[in-house]
Amino acid sequence: MSKDVIIACDFSSSEETLEFLEKMGDKRPYVKIGMELYYAEGPAIVKMLKLRGHKVFLDLKLHDIPNTVKKAMKVLAGLGVDMCNVHAGGTVDMMKAALEGLAEGSAEKGGERPLLIAVTQLTSTTEERMRRDLLIDEDMEKVVAHYAFNAKEAGLDGVVCSPLESKAVHETCGSGFLTVTPGVRFADDDKGDQARVTTPARAKELGSDYIVVGRSITGAEDPQAAYERCVREFVG
Repeated sequence: MSKDVIIACDFSSSEETLEFLEKMGDKRPYVKIGMELYYAEGPAIVKMLKLRGHKVFLDLKLHDIPNTVKKAMKVLAGLGVDMCNVHAGGTVDMMKAALEGLAEGSAEKGGERPLLIAVTQLTSTTEERMRRDLLIDEDMEKVVAHYAFNAKEAGLDGVVCSPLESKAVHETCGSGFLTVTPGVRFADDDKGDQARVTTPARAKELGSDYIVVGRSITGAEDPQAAYERCVREFVG
């Protein structure tokens, strides 16, 4: 699978989203829809972006009892997204249920099953916070690799992690297991609320399969130029 840059469309409305995407010219980048936009606009935003020719990563991070997640994934399968996710902290059983629901929903709609990935530790989480707030007394790389192992055991396609943990994930789960990595900024950008960050070029060196880039592109004076720069640095 080829590498790709996913733009985090962290907007509050479809109008803002379309206004931004118009700045991409004739390009149709892979986009991420998060909670803010999905909760504001619902399934319509997904359908609209798919009709415009975009691949869509639906980033809702489902985390609940297995049966609830299975039913939710069965519904989401009907939207035609290309990628969606759960929290790895929901256990192997929950991740297996999510995959079952996604597969069943896709089969009923006659479509291809979206990629299903699991969030390991958010890139805003520091090792100190993980130990103090979550009582996880292991180093970050070991925790992320273990969560990735559980996701692979459940049959998932990959995980969300920092680029800094991509190598450990691939060493644990194999090169074909995807690492989708937020926390990517240009070297001259502010890192905002992210703690574990790196550049597109460094993410490529570390083995990320996809990078998720938000403010470095959406907040740029020339978003299309920023996107093209990101693709050059990461994809080549």
